[in-house]
Amino acid sequence: MSSDSSSSSQQNGSRVAVIGAGPGGYPAAFLAADYGFDVTLIDPRPELGGVCLQEGCIPSKTLLHQARLINEARAAEACGVRFTEPKIDIDQLREHTRLVIERLSGGLASGRKRRKVKRIQGRARFSDARTLSIEPSESAGGEVPEELEFDHAILATGSSAVTLPGMDPEEHSAVWDAADALALPEIPRTLLVVGGGYIGLEMGTVYAALGARVTVVEMTGSLLPGIDPELVKPLRERLEGDGPGAFEEVLLRTRVEGMEPYAHGLEVSLADADGETRSRRFEKVMIAVGRRPNSDDLGLEKIDVEPDEDGFLPVDEQRRLGGHEHLFAIGDVAGEPMLAHRATHEARVAVEAIAGKPTAFDPAAVPAVVFTDPEIAWAGLMEDDARERGIEVSTAIFPWKASGRAVANDRVDGLTKLIVESPTERVMGIGIAGAGAGELIGEAALAIEMGALAKDLARTIHAHPTLSETLMQAADSWYGTLVE
Repeated sequence: MSSDSSSSSQQNGSRVAVIGAGPGGYPAAFLAADYGFDVTLIDPRPELGGVCLQEGCIPSKTLLHQARLINEARAAEACGVRFTEPKIDIDQLREHTRLVIERLSGGLASGRKRRKVKRIQGRARFSDARTLSIEPSESAGGEVPEELEFDHAILATGSSAVTLPGMDPEEHSAVWDAADALALPEIPRTLLVVGGGYIGLEMGTVYAALGARVTVVEMTGSLLPGIDPELVKPLRERLEGDGPGAFEEVLLRTRVEGMEPYAHGLEVSLADADGETRSRRFEKVMIAVGRRPNSDDLGLEKIDVEPDEDGFLPVDEQRRLGGHEHLFAIGDVAGEPMLAHRATHEARVAVEAIAGKPTAFDPAAVPAVVFTDPEIAWAGLMEDDARERGIEVSTAIFPWKASGRAVANDRVDGLTKLIVESPTERVMGIGIAGAGAGELIGEAALAIEMGALAKDLARTIHAHPTLSETLMQAADSWYGTLVE
């Protein structure tokens, strides 16, 4: 503990209640304890980590890693390296994923105990602005208090998958949500993914690699709606192709009209943009149409706080909730983008505010990654966002087919895009599509956060041959000085 934290410990014994133990909640609890606060962490689950660790980010990336290995092995044949067709031991794959989660959960449990953060397994609701009522979870061990008084509270209750009428996983055994799919109950011969967002495409990528024939339907005219179409294009071309990782079919401007059970799954009625309807049979249907903040049933009426029409809670730049000086909300429940790393950063802001430090949530860039194959990543303002804000920008694209490392990797299906404020030459945003884009976006986020100019990227020496060079080369392209 730093001397700053030690003095903070001596100055306060304030009680901080953190509601939710996901990637916003547990970092908030840990940091508050490091500052010397008396911390209680409340969550219905027996383990820390929330959806992200238990049934989201971590298990999905574990499976996506295996999917990438399978697809790379299949693609290697074109380079003269032949492997036998992989044999999938689904039980061992499940066990491997469980052990990854268990290892990380164990680390969080140790961190909690080391910091002496108190743990309550249950559901918390506000009784008033200084008291929580606690409903114990069925699996909770030991005594659980009926009420908990606090001096400060941080809401970090996360979000839940959106369901569709008539397509609730609880009503149809052949219907999955993301958590069901991540549990790997089986590898269906045919899988329909409803929703062309990042969750649907990531899980579709996993099951396609494992041998399922995957069809995705999306109501809009693009996969990953709202993301720069130039970044989406390499992914769509791969999914619609005939190589490793391809889907059976990608149906845009298509919606599900209804579903009926049949002997081996569901018969699904699909309507296209012209209103023409056709029926298709699938063994399993996965619903991935988005997530909604968990802002219901929190007793918010007792503290005079009302969510907006989308369910998000009103917070200020220090994440204070609804005008209350001592209440905070962070993560998915506090607004878009609903990303784990955003929640973790907001946790720091909220705890620093409680500790009386000057702080605000005001990032220039919140990086985002879609972990498909190829990956798509971006940070800062994309081209359309900048123009909507009236910012004069120009762009430069460096195609990976001109990257020595991408060619050597036989993965030229990518690009790096720079969005630059024209008068100042300041980098406003960077988008990357390609294998490993998620690892490259860190440099982009740092450049934007530090107010870098395009020439800073262009004149920073990047190792050769690497994919990181494409950031430098995109900047050189913007100036028209690229040496090819």
